[in-house]
Amino acid sequence: MGTTARRDGLRRVLDRPLASYQIVLGASALLVGLGLVMVLSSSSVLAYRADGNSYAIVAKQALFAGLGLLGAFVAVKLPLAFWRRSAVPLLLVVLALIGLTLIPGVGQEVNGNRNWLPLFAGFMLQPSEFAKLALVLWIGRLYAGRQKALDGPRATHQMLMPVVPVGVLIALLIGAGQKDVGTALVIVAVLGGMLWTVGLPRRWVAVGLALVGVAGVLAVAAAPHRVSRMLAFLDPMADPEVTGYQTIHSMMALATGGFWGVGLGGSRQKWGALPNAHTDFILSVVGEELGLFGTLVVLGLFVVLIAMGVRIALRATDPFAHYVAVGVTTWIAVQAVINIGMVLGLLPVIGIPLPLMSYGGSSLLVTMTALGLLARCALAEPGAQAALAARRPTSRQEKKR
Repeated sequence: MGTTARRDGLRRVLDRPLASYQIVLGASALLVGLGLVMVLSSSSVLAYRADGNSYAIVAKQALFAGLGLLGAFVAVKLPLAFWRRSAVPLLLVVLALIGLTLIPGVGQEVNGNRNWLPLFAGFMLQPSEFAKLALVLWIGRLYAGRQKALDGPRATHQMLMPVVPVGVLIALLIGAGQKDVGTALVIVAVLGGMLWTVGLPRRWVAVGLALVGVAGVLAVAAAPHRVSRMLAFLDPMADPEVTGYQTIHSMMALATGGFWGVGLGGSRQKWGALPNAHTDFILSVVGEELGLFGTLVVLGLFVVLIAMGVRIALRATDPFAHYVAVGVTTWIAVQAVINIGMVLGLLPVIGIPLPLMSYGGSSLLVTMTALGLLARCALAEPGAQAALAARRPTSRQEKKR
């Protein structure tokens, strides 16, 4: 009886017109808030050693969180027609910025990846992060304008052209040009997810997966450090002091945490034993300090966010909102799965941040903006606009009282 009552209660909550909108914003806010806390904890030692200020790194992250909040607010408030019109200019700007990173003396190299543009006061911009959002908007605009053609005799051609050439070009610029294979992999996943949802025939999907597999093998074989990472993934203990070092210390952090963790701020690995503790391996510190319980909370929030993204895509009445929801959800899901798998030793270390939680201004800013846009797409669900409009007069009346 209790289980039935809870199930009915959950169904009533999800049946509300604004449920998806509110849950996306709530889950995103919780992940950003927890991320700021964990960036402070995991980076305090490194920041103090580098600048004599334990809050130096988290202060930058908080600044970009504020900018991300502004971006999400703008994304929610602006109509989808604005984003549809802006898709092509945004894509062209992002391609130009990626091109600038490849110019010697302009683009900056960090940890082997040449994907940064210097701004001011030590801040840098990572255009490849914005390429994810630009590609989602552009493909969504293209497919939304081809609804009739996608059911016609040349449907496959309409699905593939020029989406695949442009998507592959962006992936090559990022993967081969900037040497950022992780972000290129997310771009390919977004491209694949949107091709799948538009109804690409299975034989073409199989061909695409085969080509991606071949490209992945060639990318690994072309760089000695990627070969080392792959070997370390297969057997971290074969070289525990070099190639397997990061994976081993990530496992140590997770194992030390137990169920409840050693306590917030109590991580031992963040004292220099675990490289990139505040960026790609922030989940390891979550597992050490907050234990399995804290890790499951993070995983649960991502599951909720992804489930709501799928729900929005299925329920949206606007084709553009449908495709954008698919693209953003695929992006968040794939990036989270790769990072979590990497931290757990289930995937090779390829250097990709955990969305909303890892340190990285460009990533946080564009991801928060994209989730604001996902929430805006939720307003394309049946009854959502009417429910939102009905709430506004009530709010004004309450303020007068």
